[in-house]
Order: sequence, then structure tokens, then C-alpha cells
Amino acid sequence: MKGGLKVSQISLILIGFVCASVLLLAYAKSLFLSSSVLPQNHVLQLSPDLRVKDEEALGEGSGSEQSDDSVNFESEKYPTYANSSPVIKVTEELITHEEIGGIALNITEKGNLKDVSNKKTGLIEQEIDVSTAVSSGGEHSENFTATPERQDCNFAKGRWVIDDSRPLYSGFGCKQWLSSMWACRLTQRTDFEYEKLRWRPKNCEMEEFTGVKFLKRMQNKTLAFIGDSLGRQQFQSLMCMITGGKDRPNVLDVGHEYGLVQSRGSARPDGWAFRFPDTKTTILYYWSASLCDLTPINPSDPATDYAMHLDRPPAFLSHFLPRFDVLVLNTGHHWNRGKLNANRWVMYVGGVPNTNRKIATIGGAKNFTIHSIVYWVNSQLPKYPHVKAFYRTISPRHFFNGDWNTGGTCDNTTPLSEGKEVLQDESSDYDAARAVRGTDVKLLDITALSQLRDEGHISRYSIKATPGVQDCLHWCLPGVPDTWNEILFAQI
Repeated sequence: MKGGLKVSQISLILIGFVCASVLLLAYAKSLFLSSSVLPQNHVLQLSPDLRVKDEEALGEGSGSEQSDDSVNFESEKYPTYANSSPVIKVTEELITHEEIGGIALNITEKGNLKDVSNKKTGLIEQEIDVSTAVSSGGEHSENFTATPERQDCNFAKGRWVIDDSRPLYSGFGCKQWLSSMWACRLTQRTDFEYEKLRWRPKNCEMEEFTGVKFLKRMQNKTLAFIGDSLGRQQFQSLMCMITGGKDRPNVLDVGHEYGLVQSRGSARPDGWAFRFPDTKTTILYYWSASLCDLTPINPSDPATDYAMHLDRPPAFLSHFLPRFDVLVLNTGHHWNRGKLNANRWVMYVGGVPNTNRKIATIGGAKNFTIHSIVYWVNSQLPKYPHVKAFYRTISPRHFFNGDWNTGGTCDNTTPLSEGKEVLQDESSDYDAARAVRGTDVKLLDITALSQLRDEGHISRYSIKATPGVQDCLHWCLPGVPDTWNEILFAQI
């Protein structure tokens, strides 16, 4: 065609167009790929619901630490289940394992903690978000800013469910081990729905407890409870659980091996120890309400005061620890000025009367002691690697409209009226959680799950009830302490 493009020119134009198209497509694809690839420093975050089981349960030793002066576990003063979500500002002393209450600690050969420095701790102002998530059923969650350590299962996080196969033993039948004052089946109480509840951890399975499995696991081993009367309840609960509440004439009383014999003039011995002969399993309890070493200041004076060594473990513990395989410690409710004065206990640190103002308060002394006993036990574990140690968190009280001596009551008989679920990852016992963090002492965290069970206390149904006085501290057995032992069993 005259004036038109030649065939060779058209071919060149087409080839150029195709090449340009290919280059444009390649460039567009490279942009798409570069936008799809994560940079090397980017971490892919899964939602909590998609994490593997081991990552679902957060760690146990991360609660924010507060003294008794700022935290009270009575529900009327500590609004755990309120519908509001307040942000509480607390000024607290930062306490580490190396420095407790302003005293730098060093462990002597005998296990005493010595004051080796006057270095002061700094004050920090920590904002704690006590946001309470309440569902339609009254369930709650407390979210704190601290990040907990990882563990396989957070047994303290879960819900109460009805289980008609409960209780694990009869409150009528376990007379060989259970004190009658705690056997509510022997009182005037007529409602027993509280016996039918079982704790179900969230996102993990808790092994079913049986006496046979427990004794097999603890063959040739010794489990020791050392603490106050709530520790004694846990001890009696475990004995009833192992035996199913049945008499076991073949179980041996071996208290004499541990010096647990009733002395002249005493109402009872300082503890008990029993051995199951078939498996040589020993279960013992030693009464130490403060977890301090107590020594008479003037041994020749019957009315002497007693030195309450805040920085020393009980002599019983320091002497018999090598013989234990599982150790469960607790303290809490004897830390008030009235009981210290009634027992004539005088606070000592470093072998002399305490002069440190930071730990002169009840809350400061309690917190100091918890850190001290955990610090000491942790220091002993490398020498006794067979020992598995637990610190049990505080058992909550439920006095409403007063205290034990001012008309406080716990008359509720409806289970789970305050909710049935614990959603928080951290412990409600801040002092205990902070004390065990970074140690090999495990937290037996029972505070929040027990807080939901105000109907499970002795209440006014005491065999020797005093008019106007209710027991909203101790628990009916069978009852809540059985769950503490199920969680303990799952961890040993």
C-alpha cells in the first residue's frame, strides 16, 4: 500500500509492544510479592484462640505485689466481682529476692537470712487495671498489667461445674481423719449443694484424682503441709480423699519420727504424720501459722515473749526438709496485731528485735516473711533435687457486714451466686505470686477460684457455735480444699 507501513515495520512494532507488556507484568508481580512477604524482623501474632495448648495458659508468678495494708480479700472491701472497672493506683515498694523490705539478703550455712546492706528500695507508682469482665452469668476476670511466665497449664483459670458424682468422700464417714468441727454433715446444716461442684480448668485437662493413683505416684515418698489451720484442713481433706473416707486401721501413725507428739499440758501435738504401709507413702502436717522460726526470748520464764524470726524458716522445716519429696507451704490469716500480741510474738530480724520501719507493719512483715521463706526454700532445692516445693496462695475469707468478732456473716447457701468462672491469668494473691517468680518454688494458686465459693464455709453451722459468731474462714469438708488437692495432684 502506497504511503503505508511496510510489513517489516509492523512486525517490529508488534514485537516491541509484546516486550513492553511482559516487562510491565513482571514489574507488577514483583510489587505484589514484595507486599506479601513479611520482613525478617516481623513476628506473626496468633490470636489467643489459635495458640497451641502450651501457650494458652500463662505463667503463675506474675501478680502485682501489695501488702495487707492495701489489699483485703474480703469481698466487701475488695470488689473482685463489681460491675465497674476501676483503675487503682497504688504506691508500693519494689521488692526483689535480693532485697526484701530494704534489707539485702544473704543465706548463711544454717539457712538464716542476714542483713548485709542498708540499701533502700525505690518507690514506684504502679497503675493496676482491675478491669472486671462480667458475663451474663456473673463470671468475672481481673486483668493486670504484669506479664506472667509461661507454664503448661494455668489450673487456677477455669470454671466450677456441677458433678453429681461428687463428693469424693463422705462427710459422715471420714471420722478417722476429719475433725468433727469441719464435718458440716455432722452439724445442723441441711443444704449440701456445695459438695457437688468440681473445678474444670480452662484449655487444659486436670487428671482425675483417685487414692490408688495418688499412692502409686507418691510411693516411697513424703508429702508435708506446713502452715496454719487452712493447711490443716488441706491435710485432712487429702487423707479423706486418699482413703475415700473409709477407716484404714493399717495406716501407721509415725508422728514420733518427726517429733509430732502431744506434750504435757498441750491440747494437741504440733502436727500429725501418717504412713500408708503398702506404698510407704507418708502424709504429714506441721502447724506453723506464720512460717517463722519461733524461739522463747527468756526460756526460764513460763510467761516469756517469743522471738518471731521473720528471716528464718521454722526449725521443723529446716531440720526435716531433706526427708520431704513434696512440700506445701501457706500462711496469711494469723498476720494481725491481735494474734501477734495474744501469742506474745515479737518481730525479730537478723537475730535482734526488728528496727526496720518498712517491715514493722503487719503487711510489711507478712510480705517480708513470704519472700524470706520462698527465698530460703529455693536456695535449698539444688541440694535436695528430689524436693518439689509449692507455696499455696491465701484462702479468702467471706465475712459480710462485719468481721468475725463484729457480727460478720456468710449466710449464703446458693452456690456460685458471685459467678462461676475465673478468667484472669494472674494470681489474686500478689505477694505470693511475686515471691515465687523466678524461683523453682511453684505457686499453688487457689485464691480466685475459692473466692467464688462463699457458700462453702462453716458459717453458723458449728458444733460449738457461739451466738453471733460465724466461721467464714474455714471450709466445710468435703468441700473447697478438696479442689486444692486435686490441683496439687495434677502438678506432682
